[in-house]
Amino acid sequence: MKQSPILREAMRIPAAGDGARIGLFGGSFNPPHEGHLNLCDLALKRLELDQIWWLVTPGNPLKDLKELAPLEKRIMQCRQIISHPRIKVTAFEAAHKVRYTADTLRLVKQLRPRNTFVWLMGADNLADFHRWRDWREIANMMPIAVIDRPGSTLSYHSGQASIALSKYRIDEGDAPLLSRMKPSVWTFLHGPRSSLSSTQLRAEQKV
Repeated sequence: MKQSPILREAMRIPAAGDGARIGLFGGSFNPPHEGHLNLCDLALKRLELDQIWWLVTPGNPLKDLKELAPLEKRIMQCRQIISHPRIKVTAFEAAHKVRYTADTLRLVKQLRPRNTFVWLMGADNLADFHRWRDWREIANMMPIAVIDRPGSTLSYHSGQASIALSKYRIDEGDAPLLSRMKPSVWTFLHGPRSSLSSTQLRAEQKV
């Protein structure tokens, strides 16, 4: 099937100079919203990252795909709300036919061996992190920054994965060092929180 110019461009992995520190933020972005932007703004500042890549997934294996908007539409929506020049939108997972985060991280490290990566995760995902395929390997592949979300502030005390990885958590005051540290290191970042969610926005669109 012939691809549109938008999809062809999005399926390329973003450019980055050698040594660049890059945050990887994966999700359905169905639709993207201000909460996603707030999370990334906090990560750029607190982790001292050079870029953040929004990895627009073809489909989350842990979510119902019936309400998932087409990939091209979600890419366009992401680009429309992003104004920060250091946040890049990519759908290279679709080009390489990968859906699981562990496979994505392996691929990124293979394709960009001269860059340093941090996996970015909203705190609302931390409670279910132990359900992700190869979650321990994910933690062993690159540092992780978990960023506060409403209702999930205490997730680093109670989640099965966070308890298992508790001895590797560093104080958020050391967050600027995270990208240079050896996995399975991770931190929890507190900051301004947005109550917006993609689920909420989809429900409002139906009304």
